[in-house]
Amino acid sequence: MSHTAELIAVGTELLLGNIANTDAQMISQGLSQLGINVYYHTVVGDNPQRVRQAVDIARDRADILITTGGLGPTCDDLTKVAVAQAFGKELVYHEPSAQRIRERFAQRGTPVTENNFQQAMVPEGCTVLDNDWGTAPGVAFQAGGTHVLMLPGPPRECEMMFRYRALPYLQKLSDGVIASRTVKTFGIGESAAEALLRDLMNALHNPTLAPYAKPTGTELRITAHAPTREEALRLIAPVEEQVKAILGDKVIGVDVDSLEEVCFALLKDRGLTVGTAESCTGGLLAKLLTDLPGSSAVFRGGVVSYTNGVKAGLLGVPQDLLDRYGAVSPQVAEAMAQGAKAALGCDIALSTTGVAGPDADDRGNPIGLVYLGLAWGDQCQVTEFRAGPVERERVRRQAAQTALDLLRRHLTGLD
Repeated sequence: MSHTAELIAVGTELLLGNIANTDAQMISQGLSQLGINVYYHTVVGDNPQRVRQAVDIARDRADILITTGGLGPTCDDLTKVAVAQAFGKELVYHEPSAQRIRERFAQRGTPVTENNFQQAMVPEGCTVLDNDWGTAPGVAFQAGGTHVLMLPGPPRECEMMFRYRALPYLQKLSDGVIASRTVKTFGIGESAAEALLRDLMNALHNPTLAPYAKPTGTELRITAHAPTREEALRLIAPVEEQVKAILGDKVIGVDVDSLEEVCFALLKDRGLTVGTAESCTGGLLAKLLTDLPGSSAVFRGGVVSYTNGVKAGLLGVPQDLLDRYGAVSPQVAEAMAQGAKAALGCDIALSTTGVAGPDADDRGNPIGLVYLGLAWGDQCQVTEFRAGPVERERVRRQAAQTALDLLRRHLTGLD
């Protein structure tokens, strides 16, 4: 039997946007690995009538209901009361939970106030999920064909409780697993990727294929359901190969986080080093590379040459090139990359120079025009790139990512 779950997050602070509902993301990912489908996320404020209404709706469309939040000691912590009423259960005092609360306060060296024992009230006949990371226990029970689990809201508590208390309970209900692989691309939009893959997507049932637009590129997620993870991955494998064949060199990897991660691995495998000379990206390219643990093995350093004086003084860009062509030009991009390679002693150097905005430059070059240089050996490749839409941070981000893609293509022999 395939199970469906609904998550109900209780907390007015979520509705106000004061905090993000990271609990729902974490739990959904965990349920997916168990083969439990999540069709709805609900967020409701600290109001007993609205919580009860959300529970009544959820129990009609899901056979697993997981709530987060509203289990604390204050008057607005009302999840247990509302859920117990919805399922016709009385709340009863659970002395072992009360004792755990006393011990926790004793460890802190602070007196326990009476309202904390509200957390020891649990629905009759439930399984109490001990909380080793906070004071509010979780609970689980089955009633009217619905499995109900209530977890605390603070993200660290919720994550630990879900991983070590809820998952063992839920694993007994699962009839399989869901596995997925993500093909990550660069340089192709979601609609273009979907157009190329539409026939394949329409022909698939298990596994399925779906595109997702991300700030750094389109992702194609292949998802399969099977009794075991190994069987699910076997179903995915031929589809993964088809996607890679259709999209060709737009694919940067499978189950990789970023272009910088791909470039780091390629550089390390080849025993090569890289350096950067940046103008319009202002050090973003160097940051992306140095955010990776162990990046010192491949990254020699970077120069943020924001002014012409720095381009000439530190990178050795000839002044006559700056005067004749301006900083935003293929000639200067080439000289910057060559200068960085010489100054930093790296095998490969990347350069960025362009117009990030908010205005065109003094030579009339438009916002979004960027030249990227890649120098190696005694050679240099320069690429013109036009970002869009022309919003400053987007120009900078796209320019840095495109520079990394040039590096990837160079290292894999695509260019």
